Amino acid sequence: MTGPVVLGSTLAVVTAAAPVLETASWGRRALALIVDWVASSFVVILFMGWSDYARTGSPGSLYVLLVFVVESALLTATVGGSFGKVATRLRVVRVDGGGDPHGNVDLLRSLGRAVAVALVIPPLVFRPDRRGLHDILAGSATVTLQAARPPHL
Repeated sequence: MTGPVVLGSTLAVVTAAAPVLETASWGRRALALIVDWVASSFVVILFMGWSDYARTGSPGSLYVLLVFVVESALLTATVGGSFGKVATRLRVVRVDGGGDPHGNVDLLRSLGRAVAVALVIPPLVFRPDRRGLHDILAGSATVTLQAARPPHL
């Protein structure tokens, strides 16, 4: 049941609860982030060359950040997770009640989520269910591949 309900003399709003998903461990998330960062670095080095990338004052670090944000947003929206998340068998799923709770996050939410991760602070602010501020803002959760699969009927 969803909507306003009168309880005695108090008006309460009852909302349908989103399914509870077991979120992924911090260790696997950190490993996925490292894999993403290394992969993004390799892409930048491939295009810039090592000597330009390693040069003092090089914009290489900024390019790595941009590649990370774009890669993370596009892959999260299309396959359910960044390269690092897919490699570590994690998925980013919707939990805000919008559509299928086991579905992918749309591109705009994925982009916002990736930018928030790049800002560093949002992932460090989290709830007891291990959803960081970036996940809360995007209406998503990072879960294991097993938790992301819909239950068998």
